[in-house]
Amino acid sequence: MSLIHPSAVIEDGAILGANVSVGPFAYIGSQVKIGDNTSVASHTVIEGKTTIGKNNRIFSHSAVGTIPQDLKFNGEDVELIIGDNNTIREFTLLNPGTKGGGSVTKIGNGNLLMGYVHLGHDVILGNHCILANGATLAGHVELGNHVVVGGLTPIHQFVHIGDYAMIGGASALSQDIPPFCLAEGNRAVLRGLNLTGIRRQVEREEINTLKAAYRALFEEGNPLKDVAQHLLETSTSAKVKMLCAFIKTSKRGIPFKRTK
Repeated sequence: MSLIHPSAVIEDGAILGANVSVGPFAYIGSQVKIGDNTSVASHTVIEGKTTIGKNNRIFSHSAVGTIPQDLKFNGEDVELIIGDNNTIREFTLLNPGTKGGGSVTKIGNGNLLMGYVHLGHDVILGNHCILANGATLAGHVELGNHVVVGGLTPIHQFVHIGDYAMIGGASALSQDIPPFCLAEGNRAVLRGLNLTGIRRQVEREEINTLKAAYRALFEEGNPLKDVAQHLLETSTSAKVKMLCAFIKTSKRGIPFKRTK
């Protein structure tokens, strides 16, 4: 039995791998490439220069690869690249890159994008991230690996979020969030470490080291980048060094409450 529904429209030039299924009234454009064992549900639109890996599940009414929501876009050659084993739920909107941002939007592997998620142009999404319903990422946002973004949370353009960070639901984020940290609020500020997330991946001794680093960085009232530089030079923890290197290179600043 064919895996392509008779009412689906697949333009000449599209490349579909083995065991790709396409549901009723879906549309797949001529420049689209879809890897093995990926399913495309009914009424989904996939167009533009879009490459999708293996074992992805794309649910109904998703719009994948449609042109960027950027007034400067003028038909340039841009693309969207999606890795393997991602789940893309209903009404998700994924835009390709723009010439001014590197021309590529890239999604890694093993991510869950819940309903109505939007990834804007030139977004870079790592691996094993969870974006809850209604999370919206503006252009040029970059997320590391194992990041969780709560529902109905908008993220400002050019924001960078490090590995294992979590952003609480119904927040509004306009600055960078370092690895391993938890942020929440409108506007979102740091609330501590993302202990629930990192306990699944990090040994207790390392967590205690991260706790001490967090206190030194954000709770003792000393200049943030000076403390980060000191920890970079003195700490033996790779994760503390990752945290401090992120802070040193942040362009939008870190949102936290000064206590002194």
